[in-house]
Amino acid sequence: MTLLDVSIVNVALPAMQRGVGASSAELSWVVSGYALTFGLVLVASGRLGDDRGRKKMFLLALALFTLTSAAAGLAPNAETLVAARLLQGAAGGMLNPQVIGFIQQLFTGRERGRAFGLFGAAIGISTAIGPLLGGLLLQWGGEADGWRWVFYVNVPIGVAALVLGVRLLPRDAPAATERRPLDLVGAVLLGGAVVALMTPLVLSEQDPASAPWWLLGVALVLLLAFVAWERRARRTHGHPLVNFGLLRTRSYALGTSLGLLYFAGFTAIFFVVTLFLQNGRGYTPLEAGLALTPFALGSAVTSAIGGRLVSRLGKSLVVLGLLAVALGLVAVDVVLRLDPQQVGWAIAGPLLLAGIGSGFVIAPNQTLALEEVPPREGGTAAGVLQTGQRIGSAVGISAVGAVFFGQLTATGGDWSLAISQGLIGAVAFVVLALLLGLADLALDRRRRRAAAAEGPATDDEAPAHTPSRTTRSRSTGRPCGAG
Repeated sequence: MTLLDVSIVNVALPAMQRGVGASSAELSWVVSGYALTFGLVLVASGRLGDDRGRKKMFLLALALFTLTSAAAGLAPNAETLVAARLLQGAAGGMLNPQVIGFIQQLFTGRERGRAFGLFGAAIGISTAIGPLLGGLLLQWGGEADGWRWVFYVNVPIGVAALVLGVRLLPRDAPAATERRPLDLVGAVLLGGAVVALMTPLVLSEQDPASAPWWLLGVALVLLLAFVAWERRARRTHGHPLVNFGLLRTRSYALGTSLGLLYFAGFTAIFFVVTLFLQNGRGYTPLEAGLALTPFALGSAVTSAIGGRLVSRLGKSLVVLGLLAVALGLVAVDVVLRLDPQQVGWAIAGPLLLAGIGSGFVIAPNQTLALEEVPPREGGTAAGVLQTGQRIGSAVGISAVGAVFFGQLTATGGDWSLAISQGLIGAVAFVVLALLLGLADLALDRRRRRAAAAEGPATDDEAPAHTPSRTTRSRSTGRPCGAG
């Protein structure tokens, strides 16, 4: 539900404008406000789940998301709709880190990879199928009130999930309910930095020239203040909002960086292709959603498969996935340059290839990024990881959107050239992620060769501490130190 609501709303914006008389700025906040508040609370809510209990946080956030979905659907005017979307985004941001925290807590080894595979399938399906489901709901609900069902659809799902969550989720362990100090100052500083960074990015989707870019400087100042405060918090009470030791864990730092770059390209694809199909080729919302379905299907299937393969193939699987995504998007560009009459059918194959590759990127990369993170830090680590993904999405849509609309304006409405330039921008982010993955893979292989050349350590050189649980190597899937 929470990730579906990122993309499902886009196709309903014209109907919302007619239904509640929303201005362009208000419509922008319906989309952008959700992304802002979603990213604002991710890290703090992850820490709350780690410290005060994931089940409590999950059920509270799910109830709030369900209520705000109903409020958005019932909104009598644009102001109420925007307020409901802001609260709905915050609820979604509270909910997501708990899911990854539960996976970290309940699964290990190959089973954890499979669980992340299913989670990755949910990400791929919900992001890609949003325009299709939105088009179906608009067609079913009618011209006047069809947009309200984009929000109402969450209510029965949310109620069912609440009942199942109460019955099936494990109780919070006593250790999770220990009263640890809440780093409120750190939460405010980090939240302010995230909002200051994302606000100009999301507002630039409509008009890059009028976006408040000066806020990027504010974001930098707040981020530096956050780092200084967190170091102080660690010295004074030993429980900062973010444990910076996580960022010194190579697999986690690289996985987070790769995810940021990939989501910048991944999210921007749907933004520009949906606009091209509806405004450039006259597709209905439903037809545009159907045209993107091959990507969703490919991603759903390979996410589950990738979760099973990641323990054996490691980061090689992610690199192959990124290569497939890049090739698929380049093929989409080539096909569109040929200007076929049946555009939707013509791009189905390349989109399927890109979707297959995407399934081998998202879930395996999350598994590898979090494999060395202690379960007790799972929610916080997930919050930082997903904040990076949300920032990446905002950066990608802002950058690719600026290229797309700039080309459209410069050529007087040449949609074919605009979509080509937009796709090149999206591919650039995917290629950057691919280069990072290749560099990491090469560095890892060089280290293994160096370790093999040195030979096994003697008793005097052996480490004084042996980890209590086996940690798998990001590159090979074998236990670290096993060769």
